[in-house]
Amino acid sequence: MDRNQELALVARLTRADCGAFDELYTAFHPRLFTFLARLSRRREVAEDLVEETWLRVVAHAPRLRTDTRLAPWLFTIARNLYVSYCRSRALDYDALAGVHLWSAPPSGPTPFEVAAAGELQQRVDAALATLPAPCREVLLLVAVEGLTPAEAAVVCGVTQETMRQRLKRARDLLAKRLDVSAARSIVLNEVLP
Repeated sequence: MDRNQELALVARLTRADCGAFDELYTAFHPRLFTFLARLSRRREVAEDLVEETWLRVVAHAPRLRTDTRLAPWLFTIARNLYVSYCRSRALDYDALAGVHLWSAPPSGPTPFEVAAAGELQQRVDAALATLPAPCREVLLLVAVEGLTPAEAAVVCGVTQETMRQRLKRARDLLAKRLDVSAARSIVLNEVLP
């Protein structure tokens, strides 16, 4: 969605336009669910948190500023709910059980493309699941969800410099977990820009 469409959608959301909520849900629900599922590593937690995210969106949409960027706003809500969930259960980010990651259903890649990317993606997903939550979180926001580091900094409530450092540490740790040589690090940067 280009910026003009996004601004128009924000204006419609502030007026509680049901069609706008439907468009927003269609555009972001799979991404939010996948982000929460990969972050929490538990499908049932992700289902509960994404539902609560949409309830918060409906409750707070009338108060949106006219220049709101929707992706950072939505991911901030989802992330904050996840952090609250962890705190309420006195869970350490790294103490959450389960390593299996799943992604949203593919939106149309060919079987050849799936087969070609499958092995590397499985290795990246498995390594990503072993990272500490803050590292996993920054890679999911920037590399998987396509937020800019500046937008991810807003989502995480940190400065852009802190986000830049976290992103570098997370990439380095992921490369180490994948045992990436210098020649293969180029491929990793293509998978996780």
